[in-house]
Amino acid sequence: MSDTPRMTLPGLTGARVAVTAGAGGIGLCIARELARQGARLAICDVDDAALKVAAEELDAEVAMKVDVSDEAQVAAFFETIAADMGGLDALVNNAGIAGPTGGVDAITPADWRRCIDICLTGQFLCTHHAVPMLRAAGGGAIVNISSSAGKFGYAFRTPYASAKWGVIGFTQSLAKELGPDNIRANAILPGIIEGPRIEGVIAARAEQTGVSREDMTAEYLSRISLRRMTPPEDVADMAAFLIADTGRNLSGQSFPVDGNVETL
Repeated sequence: MSDTPRMTLPGLTGARVAVTAGAGGIGLCIARELARQGARLAICDVDDAALKVAAEELDAEVAMKVDVSDEAQVAAFFETIAADMGGLDALVNNAGIAGPTGGVDAITPADWRRCIDICLTGQFLCTHHAVPMLRAAGGGAIVNISSSAGKFGYAFRTPYASAKWGVIGFTQSLAKELGPDNIRANAILPGIIEGPRIEGVIAARAEQTGVSREDMTAEYLSRISLRRMTPPEDVADMAAFLIADTGRNLSGQSFPVDGNVETL
């Protein structure tokens, strides 16, 4: 990360923000940046140990174990937010999984459904429960995490790509539907993000295609104009910008944070 002083964004101090899968990876980076900006946080995750550590670090007002594909667990999360925080000003739909790697004839229907349920239906469930609170607050922001896979076909990753394309359509539809309520909806499309998740994806793809991990990594980087992976903190900066007053006239948009991924 650069030593350049970080910007303070208007409108985040005291803002009540829910971040799904906020105890690790991109979600934790987003939550950290929002906490640094003075936001009040509610986070959920499926990892108990990581959730406990993140809650202490972030001084989160709500921290719950939630599988976003489970409607009852999602409902309980937002009920707790309403009770403990008095409402909500923004939602970051970050929870997702990589899904299976394999040919469409090899992927099981159960693996397909699990990927769609978490990566797409989970965003619907969280938004379904968040919107009444955003309306009650007089408006707010929804940031949906999609992917570069949301604009390119992705061989051997069909469940993931399908879900992330769905997130784009969901986001644009929300922007039109909720704009009159002063609720903005945008998507962020991370590319190849530094960290263990992409390492796992590259390893699985290398095995699937019969090449070395080193060669597969080089192949992935060759598809990025800047020839480098993106730190998760860059995604966090974009999320904070969209939630803050700086994003007050941005809605229905998809913002790649990826060094210009040219293809997948």
